[in-house]
Amino acid sequence: MDTWSRETTVGRLTMTLPLVVIALAIPFGVVIDDLPQAVRFAPFVVSVGLFGLPHGAVDHLMPLRLGNVPLKRSLAVVGVVYAILGGLYLAVWALSPAVALLAFLGMTWFHWGQGDAFALRAFGGGDHIRTRSDRWASLVVRGGLPMLVPLLGQPEGYQRVVNGIIELFDPASTTALSPLFRVDTRLALGIGFGVFTLSSLLWTARHVWKADTSAGGLAWDAVEIGLLWLFFWLVPPVFAVGLYFAVWHSVRHIGRLAIVDPAARQALDSGEWPTALGRFYRDAAPLTVASLALFAGLYVWVPTDGSLNALLAIYLVGIAVLTLPHVAVVTWMDQVQYEKSRITDRQ
Repeated sequence: MDTWSRETTVGRLTMTLPLVVIALAIPFGVVIDDLPQAVRFAPFVVSVGLFGLPHGAVDHLMPLRLGNVPLKRSLAVVGVVYAILGGLYLAVWALSPAVALLAFLGMTWFHWGQGDAFALRAFGGGDHIRTRSDRWASLVVRGGLPMLVPLLGQPEGYQRVVNGIIELFDPASTTALSPLFRVDTRLALGIGFGVFTLSSLLWTARHVWKADTSAGGLAWDAVEIGLLWLFFWLVPPVFAVGLYFAVWHSVRHIGRLAIVDPAARQALDSGEWPTALGRFYRDAAPLTVASLALFAGLYVWVPTDGSLNALLAIYLVGIAVLTLPHVAVVTWMDQVQYEKSRITDRQ
């Protein structure tokens, strides 16, 4: 796995730009509940066509670009993965929505964590993330920030979203997750996650103390973690998670896609980021449209009242169904790219 500094074009776009956007959005945590519902839901609406939904729509080209397999085989393999895993997971939503929702939260925790751990190493000067234990520690913290911290700081908003999704399939099942929102549960989770956050930074700091790497990457890691703790604690979950999905996770994954596309990589190295972005949208367009068809099918299948809350719930279920096979593809990408990087994996 090759690496780029934060000062390169891809580093600024994938690391600095999301950081600035999230920092500027924190003041919304004070006033956003007083704004129209459409404003609070805007990041998810934007994510449909901008970065969020399209970021996973290039999976079909990854075996071609990383595994050097023929295009037809790349399309077929990824198509089968999506059909089987997506279909099975959709069946779980129909049979046990509470279980499916918990699986979605856990899966997203893992996936957003793995995405950030890779980006820190590839684009963020994260030389302190060197071993398997370092990556797992980073993954748990980075995935927990968007998935757990909103539960701690904004439990009412978090519960409304969770219940809204489950109620699409079985309103009675919402009680199954009630213990998650109790004060004692959130207190235990908050203390545990806070301790783990600090411990993970101390654990990866051993490379700096041993003079194996500079402190710059660790410092930026700590700054991002602190900022995201503050952001997800203060900003209501719908707006916070939607914005993070669109301008943080998705943007960093698009950067990852660009560096395995030779033409896009060359464009980024030359500072011609619009060319690289154009190639991404060209590659992502067909499956983005196909994903919209999935959402349309869910809308027809699951009865709703047509409200924004119901439409958001439909969108999140569709994202969940697409996320499981996407995670499988990205986990395979991790294996290939980390192998190439020759990072020591003995711990």
